[in-house]
Amino acid sequence: MNNTSHSQKLNFTKDLEYAADGIVSKRILEKTTGNVSLFAFDKGQKLSEHSAPFDALIQVLEGKAEVTIAGKPYYLETGESIIMPANIPHAVHATERFKMLLTMIKGE
Repeated sequence: MNNTSHSQKLNFTKDLEYAADGIVSKRILEKTTGNVSLFAFDKGQKLSEHSAPFDALIQVLEGKAEVTIAGKPYYLETGESIIMPANIPHAVHATERFKMLLTMIKGE
């Protein structure tokens, strides 16, 4: 993962390509207060259930995904977002190819 240079024009739907049967990620910004990362999931790929010590925002840039938070599934598509609260188990499953921007905020 690499940080993107400052003052660089970005197009998140085109800046990262899909990989067959895989998940590709690119760190856009990394600071002590949080990170912004771009992900591209092939259909059927998933991040297994886990938790993080800080809040995270998923923004679906294209495609569709199922995001499970505390055992409850949420079905998201292009243009939709969801906040995953700190210390609560969550998982992400690509019900079709999809790209997301993940923003993690550390601290209060």
